[in-house]
Amino acid sequence: MIEVRNVNKYFGDRQVLKDIDIVFESGKCNLIIGKSGSGKTVLMKCLVGLFTPESGEIFYDGRPFSGASITEKKKIRQELGMVFQGGALFDSQTVAENVAFPLRMFTNMKKGEIADRVDFCLNRVNLVNSNKLYPAEISGGMKKRVAIARAIALNPKYLFFDEPNSGLDPQTSIVIDNLISDITKEIGATTVINTHDMNSVVEIGDNIVFIYEGKKYWQGDRDQIVKSDNKELLDFIFATNLLKRVQKTF
Repeated sequence: MIEVRNVNKYFGDRQVLKDIDIVFESGKCNLIIGKSGSGKTVLMKCLVGLFTPESGEIFYDGRPFSGASITEKKKIRQELGMVFQGGALFDSQTVAENVAFPLRMFTNMKKGEIADRVDFCLNRVNLVNSNKLYPAEISGGMKKRVAIARAIALNPKYLFFDEPNSGLDPQTSIVIDNLISDITKEIGATTVINTHDMNSVVEIGDNIVFIYEGKKYWQGDRDQIVKSDNKELLDFIFATNLLKRVQKTF
């Protein structure tokens, strides 16, 4: 579980996050949605330590993060798995080398143990016999799956995804959504997904947080979202044509 308590973030005189209070639940897909510029990307960067809030605190299973010592922050960061929007694969390394990177950096595993773990992670994301390929030789959907394999290599307690379906076709996006949902449940991770893909809301939205102008305006699940009377949320839903798609599923 990740708890965000009264977090505020400024850039100069501009306040981007305003008294954010959220609980991201373990074993669930927690989605952050909102318009561009709403603050959701800044929130995720605060969660993983790329930004430090001016006030407020973030807790990982009761352990303080934002105000923690360098040593304590490092311990928590080693429990995080992150999939960046573009995948952030190393172009000069093979698929296997990309997945092995965190294992080489943060463990004392032997070469054979690393190879076994890499094979396991690639098999888990349905990428068999792809070890020797380079990122330039695989599709966008495969790159996302390699990035997921790398993110789970250290068996993290917390998983973060920044726009995991960006640039993917609808069918591939569903595959990625299902993969994220399945892995979340399998390892019991606290998964946080920053997304513009409203199909993801319908498919895997166990816990959805709507950010509007730097504030948390609504929180609920995929069943509750169409029943909300929150004006800003409804405006966002209609703007993305989500309501029509959601109603078809009920």
